Amino acid sequence: MSEQEDLELALRREWGRLLALLVARFRRIDLAEDALGDAFEAAARTWPVDGTPDNPAAWLLTAARRRVLDRLRAESVAAQKAPLLVVDRELAAAGARVMADPGGLIDDERLRLLLLCAHPALAPEAAAALSLRLVLGVPTVDIARLFHVPQSTMAARLTRARRKIALAGIPFAVPSGRERDRRLETVASVAYLAFTAGYAPMTGDAVVRLDLAGEAVRLVRVLEEVTEGDPLVRSLLALVLLQHSRRDARTTPSGDLVLLPDQNRSRWHREEIDEALALLRPLLGADLTGSAREYCVQALVAAEHALAPTSADTRWDVIAGLYAELEQLTGSPVVRLNRAVAVAEAEGPAAGLALLEGLDRTLPRSHRLPAVRAELLARTGDVAGARTAADRALELCGNEAEREHLRRRRADLGPA
Repeated sequence: MSEQEDLELALRREWGRLLALLVARFRRIDLAEDALGDAFEAAARTWPVDGTPDNPAAWLLTAARRRVLDRLRAESVAAQKAPLLVVDRELAAAGARVMADPGGLIDDERLRLLLLCAHPALAPEAAAALSLRLVLGVPTVDIARLFHVPQSTMAARLTRARRKIALAGIPFAVPSGRERDRRLETVASVAYLAFTAGYAPMTGDAVVRLDLAGEAVRLVRVLEEVTEGDPLVRSLLALVLLQHSRRDARTTPSGDLVLLPDQNRSRWHREEIDEALALLRPLLGADLTGSAREYCVQALVAAEHALAPTSADTRWDVIAGLYAELEQLTGSPVVRLNRAVAVAEAEGPAAGLALLEGLDRTLPRSHRLPAVRAELLARTGDVAGARTAADRALELCGNEAEREHLRRRRADLGPA
């Protein structure tokens, strides 16, 4: 593995852990994020020359810590220097413990950082975006695509959220009681958005980013343990386990995308499916509301796929009904898009196309909308319309693996 690959791996795996530790010790998100960014830049310059260090995470933590301390010393008067030296020693000792055992302490600090980002002073979308960026290191461009806004808009939103935390003097502490419960709902939303960024990345050249998706699953597991089986978190855990169980079947050995109907179901992780189904059973008769019900319905959709022995055995009518309920709960245009796919399978492509009407206004940047339209138009025999929609999907798609799949589908439609 090259030094560049080592650095990219460290960025995916260590960003959130190191940032959480820095914020926990210095209580300054702005300094911690800037310093960690500087540390990665320094690694990009020095590792190709000196080689990858034996412990890349420890190297990055040390470099970031030094940059934070340099900045704090520059900001402080002479009387403040001695306490900083104490903090320096404490961080070094804590860093050594974390690098030796990434569990325990770092799990607590990452949850603490998530709850901080979920502070009510921030709007829910801002809290989710900030948590994705700070805790899991999701690129700003991917967060923008998740929220269907331009990258510049998301960058400004993240800046305002950081500034609000700094100006409000929000303490880096775990809330208790009802306040903690309220923030957990935001944290659950953040975890699912992070999972989506890994399970179906909008940019890059990978069909799935296993590190990010796996990290999000781990985060939901931590939440489930902390909340002792809260229905909202339990529903979410069932959902991500069912979706993540298909990861090995979603690509060919060369990395090409494999759609759900074509996947080798023997490669699905049955132990994760069984765990998810066990989580869902006690929730079926429960009176769930809000986000808990939404996650549960989505999990039931995924369970229908998991329980079907073959693609042909899928109960698309049941799935279409679940999506109808979910659309009523959320009003989401993405749910409408998914419902259209299910309805097309259950009732025919014309019925699916009817449900796509009006979605161009609410999903103007989604490549999946024109991709679905192209597929359904082709099934109805409107090849010219399918070509136009397929070209639009290629124009909007930012993930290279999906683009390659769309290119093949477009080629099947023949020249314009």
